[in-house]
Amino acid sequence: MSLATRNGTGQPVDAPVAPPRVVRQRRVRPGLLGLAVLLIALGGLGAAFAVTSVRATGSYLAVARAVEVGRTLDADDLVTVQVAGGQGLRPVPAAQLDDVVGMRAAVALTPGTLLTLGQLTDDPLLGPGQQQLALDLAPGRVPAKRLHPGDRVLLVSTPDRSSGGQSASSTRFEATVIDTATPSTSSVVVYVALTARDVPAVVALAAQSRIAVVLTRAA
Repeated sequence: MSLATRNGTGQPVDAPVAPPRVVRQRRVRPGLLGLAVLLIALGGLGAAFAVTSVRATGSYLAVARAVEVGRTLDADDLVTVQVAGGQGLRPVPAAQLDDVVGMRAAVALTPGTLLTLGQLTDDPLLGPGQQQLALDLAPGRVPAKRLHPGDRVLLVSTPDRSSGGQSASSTRFEATVIDTATPSTSSVVVYVALTARDVPAVVALAAQSRIAVVLTRAA
């Protein structure tokens, strides 16, 4: 250890002591402190809201199996589920099961989704002045593998083979699909609703196997 000496005396003297280093403390900004308090408060409110939502559990109706547009609902199409919260969803309460059974699906119902009244209708499939007709067609005369209730179609007449196919003109009839069936691999039965005045002409064309179906708008 070296010691400092006085000039010319050679006697050691104490070295000057360095003053202690003062560490400056960071000042807490009032804005950051307020933000921290706000976040803590919001966290508490979120936890309280979550607890309240979990407690607000109700029984509602959900779709148990696929239901096509226009088909009538039965009890086996629906299932009761427990839903927590549900604000804004407006699902049908399970207590209204008897009220919705017998109503028709206004849209395609997907399994596992909650049922709402907006998806159902009481309107008849046959409108004013319409009649129902069944067309037994070959698969090649149907535009899709399976038509669905509510599909809009055109019934187009095909050329008369007995005339050698010389007539290129065709007649079109607007119709709405009510239901379909596939009794065999070589036959598709399409049940349609169309204007009553068009029924005789369509029946005559169907008897001659001169009807083709064109899909214009899917349900």
